[in-house]
Formats: sequence, structure tokens, C-alpha cells
Amino acid sequence: MKVFSLALLTLLLVALWTGSQGASLRSSYSMCCYKGMFIREKIPASRIRGYQQTPSHCSRKAMLVEVLNGRKFCVDLEVGWFQEYQRQKKSTSTST
Repeated sequence: MKVFSLALLTLLLVALWTGSQGASLRSSYSMCCYKGMFIREKIPASRIRGYQQTPSHCSRKAMLVEVLNGRKFCVDLEVGWFQEYQRQKKSTSTST
């Protein structure tokens, strides 16, 4: 009975460990933007909660923009409205 309990405990610990490792891998790749995921419309500045650049391991460089309701959208780094938004944020933060 002790061997069975030890084996069961070992399996449980291995399952928990591999589950947490898999979650960390999924979360880093879920921050990547792929073809067809990019939004083309301008997002109003008042709706943007924050943004961050996709990690270096992603095949496409982009900004992941989060809006007030928590949804995230992929935005091309070269799109004009987003570059203007970044300039305005930067000038606002340096003037305060």
C-alpha cells in the first residue's frame, strides 16, 4: 500500500509540474501576433488601457494593445495612428 501511495503521489507531482511548465510556454506564445490577427481600424486613444511589444521569439514584431474591457489586439508597428498615439503618450509623460 505504501508503494502504491508513493507512486500515486509521484505521478500527481509530475502532472502538476508539467502542467505549470506547459502553461508558461503557452502564455509566452499567446503574446505573439500572427498573420490575420492584426486590427486595421484605429483604436480611439481613450479606449487604450496599455500596450506592449511582442516578445523577441515571435515571428512578427507588433504591439499588443489592451483596451478598457480587457480585450487585446495586434497592431502593426508601422501604422501611422499608433505611432502618433505613442508620440502623444511620450510627450504627455515627459511634460508631467
